[in-house]
Amino acid sequence: MLKTLTALAALWLVTDAAKAQTPAPQADPAQWVNPLVGTDSKPDLSNGNTYPAIALPWGMNFWMPQTGKMGSGWAYQYAADKLRGFKQTHQPSPWMNDYGQFALMPITGRRVFDEDARASWFSHKAEVAEPNYYRVYLADHDVTTEIAPTERAARFRFTFPQTDSAYVVIDALDRGSYVKVLPGQRRVIGYTTRNSGGVPKNFKNYFILEFDHDFTSTALYQDKALAPGVLEVTAKHAGAVVGFRTQKGEKVNARVASSFISPEQAELNLREIGEQDFDAVRRQGRAAWNKALGRIEIEGGTEAQRRTFYSCLYRALLFPRKLYERDAAGNVVHYSPFNGQVLPGYMYTDTGFWDTFRALFPFLNLLYPDVNAEIQQGLANDYKESGWLPEWASPGLRDVMVGNNSASVVADAYLKGIRGQDMNVLYEALTHGANNAGPLDAVGRKGVVYYNKLGYVPYDVKIDENAARTLEYAYDDFTIYQLAKALNKPKKEIDLYARRSQNYRKLFDKETGLMRGRNQDGSFQKPFNPFKWGDAFTEGNSWHYTWSVFHDVQGLVDLMGGRQKFVATLDTVFTLPPVFDASYYGEVIHEIREMQIANMGNYAHGNQPIQHMVYLYNYAGQPWKAQYWVREALNRLYLPTADGYCGDEDNGQTSAWYVFSALGFYPVCPGSDQYVLGAPLFPKATLHLPSGKDIVLNAPNNSAENRYVNKLTLNGQTYDKNWLSHSELMRGATLNFDMSAIPNKSRGTAPAAAPYSFSKAK
Repeated sequence: MLKTLTALAALWLVTDAAKAQTPAPQADPAQWVNPLVGTDSKPDLSNGNTYPAIALPWGMNFWMPQTGKMGSGWAYQYAADKLRGFKQTHQPSPWMNDYGQFALMPITGRRVFDEDARASWFSHKAEVAEPNYYRVYLADHDVTTEIAPTERAARFRFTFPQTDSAYVVIDALDRGSYVKVLPGQRRVIGYTTRNSGGVPKNFKNYFILEFDHDFTSTALYQDKALAPGVLEVTAKHAGAVVGFRTQKGEKVNARVASSFISPEQAELNLREIGEQDFDAVRRQGRAAWNKALGRIEIEGGTEAQRRTFYSCLYRALLFPRKLYERDAAGNVVHYSPFNGQVLPGYMYTDTGFWDTFRALFPFLNLLYPDVNAEIQQGLANDYKESGWLPEWASPGLRDVMVGNNSASVVADAYLKGIRGQDMNVLYEALTHGANNAGPLDAVGRKGVVYYNKLGYVPYDVKIDENAARTLEYAYDDFTIYQLAKALNKPKKEIDLYARRSQNYRKLFDKETGLMRGRNQDGSFQKPFNPFKWGDAFTEGNSWHYTWSVFHDVQGLVDLMGGRQKFVATLDTVFTLPPVFDASYYGEVIHEIREMQIANMGNYAHGNQPIQHMVYLYNYAGQPWKAQYWVREALNRLYLPTADGYCGDEDNGQTSAWYVFSALGFYPVCPGSDQYVLGAPLFPKATLHLPSGKDIVLNAPNNSAENRYVNKLTLNGQTYDKNWLSHSELMRGATLNFDMSAIPNKSRGTAPAAAPYSFSKAK
């Protein structure tokens, strides 16, 4: 075990959080964050499917109170009334579940280890949840638990009653774990191997706990049975209980850290805390959150709107998480979830690109390019270590969702100025993924031989969700085309991806005016029900996926017969009843139920495929309808409460939709330079860019009634377009919105005002 640090190592231990300047009292956006938003969820109805992530922005380790049983993806449910422990978690989604988790639990009275026996009643009235701090009273044990994290470590503070039977349970969980008690050092060390897939055979999360009180007793457990007379246990399910004698109100402190690399690295990570006491770590974490959240300054609006905004912003700054650590010399290193080696360089994980390419990654490119620069370097390492880019990483390659949307994530970052990544490696990764089926269905392109030959993945070749794959591959080809141009690739190569970007046309059915699965012989699937979820589509139906032509909306307008018919079809999504056909799934999946109960027709905002749809009115000369429906979605589908989302939050994507939309613009087509206009929610918002320049969004007469843009000026000049340029915004900009209760049906109506479309550009 390492006992000392070099001077260089000491430097890196001053984490980003420590570097953050403590904000002035009025600059405390963290006060508006409610980490419990979205936690009132269950498998058959999601109001977010979130948990209170007590963490630092993009931190490697999160902490959470655990209400669910060991192994449950729904580890914290707002409706629960008992806590089983406090878990270090890396879970990106209940559907993906967790990895590298272990739990602590303070108890009094009878010494127990079992999660049900140790569980305690609690109340939200005696619970405080902040981004960097959590406190709760455990009624059955008369103990208050507090947590304050760093990126890879945390401080715990347990306030006990007067008793000679105070304990802390350390549960390394099942599926293979190890625990050792070191009484002379007041330490417990160990590892857990628990995971849900996506890891090599040598995967371990090594942990270390150090208490500030001597142990009055120790007990180790092997597969839930007491293992007498030993100080270390290796078992399927290992754990320990350490005891203390306490006075009333006495506080027992613990420092906790972990590492995916080694026990020695876990001890290095513990030095993120150093000698700082609990309150200092808490202040440091608050400063880190205020620094990150403070890049957007909101003025005006209601308290509920401010709480919703900053709670969504908090969610947008959690994933993807850091998977890298720093060695004793201060070098960035990571445990590879692909080959099990410890290698140099950055790595991030726990994100699904099918969700997050749409708004979360464009949001990072806009306001946190420094973070995305590290993520992009990590993606190059993903490819070098696995041979593929992950479409869903947790922590390694996972077989979930469709598409090849890593192309969008890589291309958009480079096109918007992110540098430092190895573009030779990343471009090779994109073209490799675009032209090969991967080792998993969700890696590379399933059905690629059909797609490259026919221009679509056929309906009748037993490849599920074929139409969704085709539409997403076509968009992904557009992003490769854009990147190939920027990198000055050969014209033949550029033209190939340009042609493929038009493959969406092959699925448009003129008879129904919608996208439809197509057979090998060119005929469309029969029978066809546009309300059928799944089948040819992914977690949606044809009414949802027809709009997945992010890069060529004008081409879709033309296919539908012009602007009038296009707008009428958009309108129909909202005027249809929330009917559905769930026969593909054999049950009503939660995404269907969330659409059904939202009272917005067949608009399914709770899932990602249709979230951009409201902005498409801008392409057809009726921007006021986009302004109306954006405000409706902001008002009706988001709240700062435990049921505050209208479906799965999904690693920051649904939150990033809210943040962008509340600011007044949205990235309909990542891989282009443009954001499509909606209308701002607040009277004023200021975006503090890392360059030191600001984007100021003024809408002084904004209100619940005044939701329409009557007039817009950009840097003092009248601006009639329905889009904003990323490159222009990066130079700093002031936008003044004249808001009105009456839609202006002359502004933004000309074809020249429409945002980018491939067809129009060509």
